[in-house]
Amino acid sequence: MLDSDRLLDRRRLKRQLIVWRTLAIIFVVFLVLVAIGRFGLGVGGSDGNYIAQLWISGLILDDSEREKLISEIAEDNNIRALILRINSPGGTMAGSESLFLSLREVAFKKPLVAVLGGTATSGAYMTALAADQIFARNSSVTGSIGVILQTAEVSKMLENLGISTETIKSSPLKGVPSIFESLDSSGKAASQAVVDDMYDQFVSLLVERRSLTLSEAKVLADGRIYTGRQALSNGLVDQEGGQREAIEWLEESQNISRSLPIRDIEVNKVDNLVDWLMSKIRGSIVSRSLALDGLLAVWQPEINYE
Repeated sequence: MLDSDRLLDRRRLKRQLIVWRTLAIIFVVFLVLVAIGRFGLGVGGSDGNYIAQLWISGLILDDSEREKLISEIAEDNNIRALILRINSPGGTMAGSESLFLSLREVAFKKPLVAVLGGTATSGAYMTALAADQIFARNSSVTGSIGVILQTAEVSKMLENLGISTETIKSSPLKGVPSIFESLDSSGKAASQAVVDDMYDQFVSLLVERRSLTLSEAKVLADGRIYTGRQALSNGLVDQEGGQREAIEWLEESQNISRSLPIRDIEVNKVDNLVDWLMSKIRGSIVSRSLALDGLLAVWQPEINYE
């Protein structure tokens, strides 16, 4: 009996192993097919001229792969123009600045036009400033020009839980602001100075790219959001419209034929299947929000910190 039971168990385990192996093979084949399709959308390998379309969505963070891809767009002679499709609340100042500078490299070599989607605020509007022409729908939400540094203080809560913390640091302003200690006047002043300097950099871009005086720019850059129609009347965007109007503008003012095909370019293109699979695994394990370090140029109306 014992031998027969063992035999049955072995057969059962063997059948389960075959099922799991089959599922694993199907899953790997699926990933390979998706990866092949994904890699086929990257820059290069295109026959003839075309208009590239680059989508910027979600939080804008510093991204070396994105910079590399945008550099390829700038150097690709088959790409006659770039349409930037933006739907983002913004992101870190460093990420937004990096994206702006990368896109300016494209604009030096070929026409660059931005089309604002439902939301293109703060760092996403900084991104749009890189374009030669900015389009927005009347109902697009844009603006929120400014910088924010947020923190919390949890020492009292920890004390109520019977938890005490100690901080040993080289100087009073090291590690300020911190969630483990109250922000005193010197800490507030130092933090405000950093925010003010970042804000001045943002306003300087606004003055330069939108041909505004400093006083005009500061009136518009008070942190408020604008509808696309308001942004148009204030000079923050150039025209009402979307992709169709952007293509018309390219033809009429840049001599780019509207008959050229439009091809989406993948922002997160990677060089090989293994890297792509690993990036997906990392993205599923590590929350995207944990990478949101540094000062922010982001609009987040759904969060109440009071």
